[in-house]
Amino acid sequence: MTQNRTHTCGELRLADAGKQVQLSGWLENLRAVSASLAFAILRDFYGTTQIVAETEEMVSTFKAITKESTISVRGTVRERDSKNPKLPTGEVEIVPEVVEILGRCRHNELPFQISRSREADEVQRLKYRYLDLRNPAVKNNIVLRCQVVSAIRKAMTDHGFLEITTPILTASSPEGARDYLVPARNHPGKFYALPQAPQQFKQLLMTSGFDRYFQIAPCFRDEDARADRSPGEFYQLDMEMAFASQEDVFTVIEDVLPPIFAQYGKYNTASSAPFKRIPYREAMETYGTDKPDLRIDLTVTDTTELLSGCGFGPFEHQTVKAVVVSDFEGTRKQIDKLCADVEVQSGSKAYWFRCDEKGEITGGIAKFIQPVQEAVITALDLKPNSFVALSAGTKGAAQKTAGVLVKTLGAFCPNHFQKEQYAFCWIVDFPMYEIGEESGELEFCHNPFSMPSGGLETVEKAIRGEIDPLSITADQYDLVCNGVELSSGAVRNHDPEIMVKAFWMVGLGEEDVKAKFPAMYNAFTYGAPPHAGIAPGVDRMVMLLAGEDSIREIIPFPMNKNAMDVMMGAPSKVSQAQLDELHIALVKPEE
Repeated sequence: MTQNRTHTCGELRLADAGKQVQLSGWLENLRAVSASLAFAILRDFYGTTQIVAETEEMVSTFKAITKESTISVRGTVRERDSKNPKLPTGEVEIVPEVVEILGRCRHNELPFQISRSREADEVQRLKYRYLDLRNPAVKNNIVLRCQVVSAIRKAMTDHGFLEITTPILTASSPEGARDYLVPARNHPGKFYALPQAPQQFKQLLMTSGFDRYFQIAPCFRDEDARADRSPGEFYQLDMEMAFASQEDVFTVIEDVLPPIFAQYGKYNTASSAPFKRIPYREAMETYGTDKPDLRIDLTVTDTTELLSGCGFGPFEHQTVKAVVVSDFEGTRKQIDKLCADVEVQSGSKAYWFRCDEKGEITGGIAKFIQPVQEAVITALDLKPNSFVALSAGTKGAAQKTAGVLVKTLGAFCPNHFQKEQYAFCWIVDFPMYEIGEESGELEFCHNPFSMPSGGLETVEKAIRGEIDPLSITADQYDLVCNGVELSSGAVRNHDPEIMVKAFWMVGLGEEDVKAKFPAMYNAFTYGAPPHAGIAPGVDRMVMLLAGEDSIREIIPFPMNKNAMDVMMGAPSKVSQAQLDELHIALVKPEE
């Protein structure tokens, strides 16, 4: 019992009939039947309860209260004549004796109907997030998040991990995204950085002698929003293990996550250990992506040799990929829409033809395929009523479009998509280096602190020019579930000599490494244990568990796509006095 209530709005049952109770909550709705009869719905965190006003005085009292005001109702529980089996409290109602307004809603019109807030414009939802969160469907996602985080903490503790928090104000370092910088008032011209991840700190904990670390870690990256990525900040299950290999990390994750997904997920089936392991290059060739959705049974076939000389212009001197769909029932209109959707997502056109019920090639680009029809049918093992979607371009572009084709066609064809499950896999053997899209220079492909496969010998061969740096793989791995990358991890580079030479490959000398990572470099010179770790994204996990398409649905107070908090008005201007105190002068961009 609290000051304003004896029970919650989700608690009362038929066995409570006859009791004197006091409930408190928000007035969700009022339906006046007559001057002396009205039905009110009272809602709190736990549920709803029906209130029945049966006198003119009480009906007038409720009519004077605006919706979404917080009120206290004292009265008697009785059995409902018209029961609602859809509600836990649907067999009872309250006959009120005293109604008190605790917090009046001073707006006759709400920005949106609370129970239908998810249908409202996103700008309105984010601006009035405190109202949006009153919607039980929205609230339940936040409750789920809490339950999942609690289960993660227990599982990690049960596996012998210590929860250790790491600093929020730290030094800027090249981790693959833009830093958020914080000016240091007492150190003019210098800045702290919010951590993109606790990467260096957790590795330093390993060198400090801690054996197993984890943290539900806040991370900050100045990057654009996506459906599965929140701009600004996110949380991850950060973990690291000393004297550990890739296999040790896999064992822990494969033991911790499936039970949580099976218990809290929208689907009650999750992959059991061991998860399927797919080398990066194989994933790109077979699925057209390094984030395959294994619920879809469609794969990619390379048809470059088969089709590049068929006379179809877009295929000439290009890589050509094909996705074969058996028992396809789509209409021409549906095919056109599928191809249009793929072009929007991939930036490249998709092409197609069919193998009809007679085994003949028809539709789409069939006239270019028909001269080599027999070879195509044999090579692709086409059966009657098959559909073939194709992509073409550079190898990377063709793979990307093929990957989108697999995902789009899988979603369209229920016979090729076992949706109601959580299908995990590991993507392994990532390239250590890549050519940067913006810089055109050699860059780290993933985590710069990963151990190159083969260690020092491999890096030295690349330095001597004996092997192509792009051929070097790293002991890196991604955890993927239902086509969503949950995490990247790696066996760490704990040897300062290997670290220096690995960074030399991307144009950073030993002095640069010492300057950018002084603590880690120095710590490793004092004898560091081999160690490995991973950091699955908590936000993405909860998004999958809740069955949501947008990560903003499971974050209590998310930013919009432009990294703006429209509710709090952030980012905001600050006073000149604050700028002066921080020794900052603003330079307006040229118009």
